[in-house]
Amino acid sequence: MTSKKQRLASVDALRGFDMFWIIGGEALFLPLLTLTGWSIFASGHAQMQHSEWHGFRFYDLIFPLFIFLSGVTLGIAKRSLRGLPAAERRAAYRKACKRLLILIGLGIVYNHGWGAGIPVDPIEIRYASVLARIGFAWFFAAMIVWHCSHRTQYVIATGILLGYWLLQIGFGALTPGDSVNSWVDQCCLPGITYQNRPYDPEGLLSTIPAIANALAGVFAGRWLRNCRGQHRKILSGLTLAGLACLLGGFLWHWIYPVNKELWTSSFVLITCACSLLLLALFYLLVDMWNWRLFATFFAVIGCNAILVYLGTSLVNWSYSSKSLFGGLAAGLSEAGGALVIAGGVILLQWLVLRWLYKRGIFISP
Repeated sequence: MTSKKQRLASVDALRGFDMFWIIGGEALFLPLLTLTGWSIFASGHAQMQHSEWHGFRFYDLIFPLFIFLSGVTLGIAKRSLRGLPAAERRAAYRKACKRLLILIGLGIVYNHGWGAGIPVDPIEIRYASVLARIGFAWFFAAMIVWHCSHRTQYVIATGILLGYWLLQIGFGALTPGDSVNSWVDQCCLPGITYQNRPYDPEGLLSTIPAIANALAGVFAGRWLRNCRGQHRKILSGLTLAGLACLLGGFLWHWIYPVNKELWTSSFVLITCACSLLLLALFYLLVDMWNWRLFATFFAVIGCNAILVYLGTSLVNWSYSSKSLFGGLAAGLSEAGGALVIAGGVILLQWLVLRWLYKRGIFISP
């Protein structure tokens, strides 16, 4: 699908930065640590691991940042279905439902990638997925944006966070087996859960607060649109909002821990804060300071983010990298060879994506 829409460079670049770690960026730190012994690479490697339960690391941000950016595009679009004829609304609903179903289907394919295949028995399929959560968060955020006033949108986002908090602390404990998320997933989620856990990290109940991540992106996108051309105002607004969410999430954490697995409301505030601050940083570097090479490198990845994500499950890029660069890697130390192969994985994917980017081909559901 060739897109003719105007795209905001900083948003595409930030989306690409987000996906860079998915396509292999996280694998660079360990060989660099072995080669240099620098503690900064040890810290970077530690940040590339998910938190085991309560807590927050950089890698925990990758998923909610993508949901936030899907909301940013909704906010920039400035679309409302209120007052439109039924025929026009039905067309928008069909497109939104189609997008949702495609993402659910692609998520199932991703879950059973790397040669395993989708089981014949429906009970053995894992239906919950990262792509499904992105689809649901975007879908419900779109319905809210298309039908509700701005004030109502803020009320709904606040209600989601407070309501989810009260639900989690009122019914069960914030533990893997005793949380309300576990009860809902065991009772209502079809198929299997991730690693056969009592809950699924992309399960039913924890998808609800992810809608707030998308709505936060909507609010940021609306700010970008309404203040277009007013660089300082945009930058200060994003930064202040990010700092406010960061303070709120940090204070809330003391009574309601930040937890990615359960997607707690405090986790939503922290990830929205980081997303807002990163968007402010990329707006400064890309749209204000015009760092073209920096922007282009990441935009090449960001403009086909869904394709990038699917490729990590369906294509063995490591095998391809070893096939092309294995001889060079063999002539180096173990750490040097690992760095060459990891860099080759990123390079091969980037070259494929650049081919699409240069031709204006942006594939989306």
